[in-house]
Amino acid sequence: MLYSIKAGGKRLRPILLMATADAFGAKPEKTMAVAAALEMIHTYSLIHDDLPAMDNDDLRRGKPTSHKQFDEATAILAGDALLTLSSQIITEDPTLTDAERVFLVRELSKASGARGMVEGQMQDMLSEDKAITLEQLEWIHTNKTGQLLKFAIVAGAYIGEGSPEQLADMTKMGEALGLIFQIQDDILDVTGDADKLGKPVGSDEGNHKSTYPQLLGLEGAKKQKDHYVELAQRTLLKVNISESVLSELIFHLSKRDH
Repeated sequence: MLYSIKAGGKRLRPILLMATADAFGAKPEKTMAVAAALEMIHTYSLIHDDLPAMDNDDLRRGKPTSHKQFDEATAILAGDALLTLSSQIITEDPTLTDAERVFLVRELSKASGARGMVEGQMQDMLSEDKAITLEQLEWIHTNKTGQLLKFAIVAGAYIGEGSPEQLADMTKMGEALGLIFQIQDDILDVTGDADKLGKPVGSDEGNHKSTYPQLLGLEGAKKQKDHYVELAQRTLLKVNISESVLSELIFHLSKRDH
């Protein structure tokens, strides 16, 4: 568990959660357990995603994947343990009220479960070696990649006591952010540097996956990404947090090189 948690990475999801909560005026201590739980879920998903039965990857964040460093059974159990520990640390967080614990565990479970990340992963596997539409691709990634990113945004706004209207707006912004991240991921799989990425480039093509550059061309993929960046920034302006670290993060994510 610690090997994969400490393997590096951007800590993007917890940072987004904390940046959103900060933009809404929340106290930092109220975000720490939820942010850690979110990173545990993300790390579990990567461990399982790398397994031979899934993407069968040897490297993650520039290091051997969990099943290569240890063995397949250990990797499966490490992922299982991170998944279950995530709920435990939220329910034991003394800074949260009972209502907040219930909301956050429920929303994180929905985002990572059978109608969220897991369903997106399943549909992604079923679409391999098949021609799919842009609409189908966006549906897959709204779930597979986007659900945890959306949770980070919504949870941060909730902890910051955003209004129901603001939470609805931030939900849409979170969905746009998920697509920004995935499109840039697909672009980097074509144009990126393997040393910076910590994994081989071209892995999507090797795994026969549909991608934005494949469907739209490289320039078309960039235009699609810019459309969602504009949508996200308009939402931040609407909820009056456009001058925030969160806004800077969205721009950074759209231009990242790893």
